[in-house]
Amino acid sequence: MAASSSIISISSASLFTPKIQCLPKHNKDHDHVPIPSSSSFTTHASLKISRPTTTFGITTTTTRLNVPPRRLSCSASASSSSTLPSALLFDCDGVLVDTEKDGHRISFNQTFQERELGVTWDVDLYGELLKIGGGKERMTAYFNKVGWPANAPTGEQERKEFIASLHKQKTELFMALIEKKLLPLRPGVAKIIDQAFAQGVQVAVCSTSNEKAVSAIVSFLLGPERAEKIKIFAGDVVPRKKPDPAIYLLAASTLNVEPSRCVVVEDSAIGLAAAKAAGMTCIVTKSGYTADEDFLNADAVFDCIGDPPEERFDLAFCGSLLEKQYVS
Repeated sequence: MAASSSIISISSASLFTPKIQCLPKHNKDHDHVPIPSSSSFTTHASLKISRPTTTFGITTTTTRLNVPPRRLSCSASASSSSTLPSALLFDCDGVLVDTEKDGHRISFNQTFQERELGVTWDVDLYGELLKIGGGKERMTAYFNKVGWPANAPTGEQERKEFIASLHKQKTELFMALIEKKLLPLRPGVAKIIDQAFAQGVQVAVCSTSNEKAVSAIVSFLLGPERAEKIKIFAGDVVPRKKPDPAIYLLAASTLNVEPSRCVVVEDSAIGLAAAKAAGMTCIVTKSGYTADEDFLNADAVFDCIGDPPEERFDLAFCGSLLEKQYVS
């Protein structure tokens, strides 16, 4: 798209169909591909089906839509919509920054090495572990499955303290990476946040990661002026982590907005499940680990937010997704 005011807008006829998924064309030779000015995309809409999955002994349920697809016309024209979200809520890892493979995983492995645990999480294994929300929960599930290290304690409370100490050490290593700005913001993140601020839309980050790590990402990569306007909900601020909707419901309550007026940007199936369970509109921007996950329940799916001239969507597009909730 040639101008920052251009977006991918859904045609008015599509507003009568709930839960639309608009996927950009994908070019395997490039990570970020501009969307043509006028294209057709496949959409999906149907009844919900609960599908339980188990990873390292933890069972989660995702919700999907499953109906023969139809065609939807999407064009890169400026939106005439005046509807805007009350709040724009972001996941952190994989959404603001693609942190998992070369950030969190590296920091976990460095911690395991320094503590002489004899454990290494390779790229594929860590991808499976990401289906479990939260670093402490991830480590606990892994050790429960494969066996605890020889130098780990045996008592339940002592093991909780052991995991907490590992996670604290890992967070410090991860924050050092962020402070050195070795991991960049994903395309379009700063742009759409600035658009939200300009329109008086509240912005928050809702993550299962440690609060210090999330705050470091927001502060160092988005800058202090943006950071002071962004509310952070992270770590153990809620007793149950994604795919439970608790963190998104807490955000809506704290910001004093209706969940139905919130638009969430997520990158994973468990994050999508949390947002939809909270009654919120959810856009997925796929990340390195989540490209092949099931996002049929998302309101829209893209490879990134994108900056001009390769912009995928903007704040006005978020508003257009909310509009269809009120069309009958």
